[in-house]
Amino acid sequence: MYRAAVIDDEDIIVQGLVRTLPWAKYGCEVAATASDGAAALAMLRREKPDLIFTDIRMPGVDGLAVLAAVRSEFPDMQVTILSGYPDFEYAQRAIELGVVRYVLKPSRFADLEDALRAMSANLDALAGERAAQPPQEDAPPAAGSGAEQAQNFIVRNAEAYIRAHHAEKLTLGEVADHVYVSQWHLSKLIARYTGQSFFDLLNGVRIERARELLANPALRVFEISEQVGFADVTHFSRIFKKLTGVSANEYRAGLQCPQKRGQT
Repeated sequence: MYRAAVIDDEDIIVQGLVRTLPWAKYGCEVAATASDGAAALAMLRREKPDLIFTDIRMPGVDGLAVLAAVRSEFPDMQVTILSGYPDFEYAQRAIELGVVRYVLKPSRFADLEDALRAMSANLDALAGERAAQPPQEDAPPAAGSGAEQAQNFIVRNAEAYIRAHHAEKLTLGEVADHVYVSQWHLSKLIARYTGQSFFDLLNGVRIERARELLANPALRVFEISEQVGFADVTHFSRIFKKLTGVSANEYRAGLQCPQKRGQT
């Protein structure tokens, strides 16, 4: 039996789907339900259902970011979106992330059953593929697949958050929480798609901003170090030279005298 989950902040919809859909007809059973995004993520990681029906816009969460997290961490999980918003661009983004169906509310029973049938059929096909050729451990998703799109989406969101908050005491855990994945999973994705560690990526953003600030002669190096998020100017100086090949003072001198900088 395939294990299903139903997620919606309207309990009447959850109970309606649980009671009326012909789960057994398609080899499924409802294993869990949830009524908000945070609880849904915890439930999905705990129960690891094979397929889900889920609302895409619930209070307190970014629906597309949650969807990307689910598709990235559980690429074989089949997802049908339930939405009260006929937003074509939003639906298109969800489909790019690998949802099986995008069903508008109020939903017709025939559309819901068709989604259940399609998700069950996809799981049957995946089971056949695994029997023929077991998947490689931690293999990257196929190029252009919904899972790859989801992972790219997560890394882009993480990079944007780092750029917006680089001056703060930023941690991998904080960024992972923002994109709704575990620290371990985000660390793996950053390494896969950027070739860097989280701290290398963060330091790169900080030094990029420091180079801009060095154009202002009124700012001292230690002030710039603090403004871009370094607690220790010695550490800042070491990272700056490692990434640029020159010290912060030499870089500033080069800005004031481009010819000298070119010789350096």
